[in-house]
Amino acid sequence: MIPRYKRKEISEIWQPTNKFKIWLDIEILICEALCLKGEIPKKSLKSIKENAKFDINRIDEIERDVKHDVIAFLTNVAENVGSESRFIHKGVTSSDIIDTAFSIQLKKSCKILKKELIDLISTLKSKAIEHKKTECIGRSHGIFAEPTTFGLKMLGKYCEFQRHYKRLCEAEKEISICSISGAVGTYANINPFVENYVAKKLGLKSEDVATQIIPRDRHAYLFSTLALIASSIENLAIEVRHLHRSEVREVEEFFAEDQKGSSAMPHKKNPVLSENLTGLSRVIRSSCIPFMENIALWHERDISHSSVERTLAPDTIVLCDFALNRMKNIIENLVIDKKMMRENLKKTNGLFNSQRVMLELVKKGVSRESAYKFVQKVALQSWKNNKDFLTLLKKDKYIKSNLGNEEINKLFDLNHFFKNIETIYQRVLHEK
Repeated sequence: MIPRYKRKEISEIWQPTNKFKIWLDIEILICEALCLKGEIPKKSLKSIKENAKFDINRIDEIERDVKHDVIAFLTNVAENVGSESRFIHKGVTSSDIIDTAFSIQLKKSCKILKKELIDLISTLKSKAIEHKKTECIGRSHGIFAEPTTFGLKMLGKYCEFQRHYKRLCEAEKEISICSISGAVGTYANINPFVENYVAKKLGLKSEDVATQIIPRDRHAYLFSTLALIASSIENLAIEVRHLHRSEVREVEEFFAEDQKGSSAMPHKKNPVLSENLTGLSRVIRSSCIPFMENIALWHERDISHSSVERTLAPDTIVLCDFALNRMKNIIENLVIDKKMMRENLKKTNGLFNSQRVMLELVKKGVSRESAYKFVQKVALQSWKNNKDFLTLLKKDKYIKSNLGNEEINKLFDLNHFFKNIETIYQRVLHEK
């Protein structure tokens, strides 16, 4: 991943040094288990622990000849351990080490992603509470609909990311798997005790049935979850972008004092962070299909999945971490213009009351089809000529024949649209 989108803590999980360190930890744990089973002398285990180390440059040098990264790693470790190295990697296969290490990297990454999700969820909750009564016009198809509150918009996103947190927790369980079962997964040359010992030490669960690898549906579940999270990040980013538009101006991304919006036009304040997240979400989401395709492997294993995991796994996870953190910062620092929200409500000329007028006519015994037809006629006049909807209703002969002026006035009470907001908040937050 290019430095522009990297954050240190999660990036370090995927550095080669950390990967080889995990490989070495797993190999030593296998030796510990074999020692407990009496298959490795205690003095040999002691020597392995004291001398086992690796050098990345040396591993790369060996790999250029042997064309196998695990063998290169083991050869380098053996150079440091000496004769006792004959006990290292006893009865296991490369995938036992690679897959179990991959599980650890994924699990550590999930821990960070969960923290970022919690921070975003908390920020959305704060905005939802703060702006529970901040009135604004709702839109469907990008067109004025009926009033809502900005807080309710944020509350909906709060719920959406809460669901993602639950999904990520489940996905984390799915990938927290240890497989130390040897060639084709039959434990022919390694006792299942070893796998259970290593799994317990690493906080993982032993695979139920491995082939020679951990089944890739587990990983597909995680990266499908990340794709869903990315889609919701994009959904929220697009909301910010639309509300930031010059014609709307209900919110703006925070704009620093020395920030510049355009190389040509000094007046520009562009929603660049949200636009960036829209693009990053596309990249994160695109990794979902390759991980699903990794499920279909030949017999007990092949390595067609390997290149996908080496490239897309770290990049997707690092990007998701970056995107969650950026989204949190956007919402936390969002500039919310209540005045423009009120102005946009006024721009509707009261048309958002059209459903109320129609339903009131239905109460008077008018058929729904007729009520819709006559209210629509007045509403379209209001929109086309930029005239006050209430005034036009009072002048319309058909409307007047069914509704008096006082009855019409009562239908234009803005508070009507917010009478159940508290109920929604109570249902979600269990508090008023």
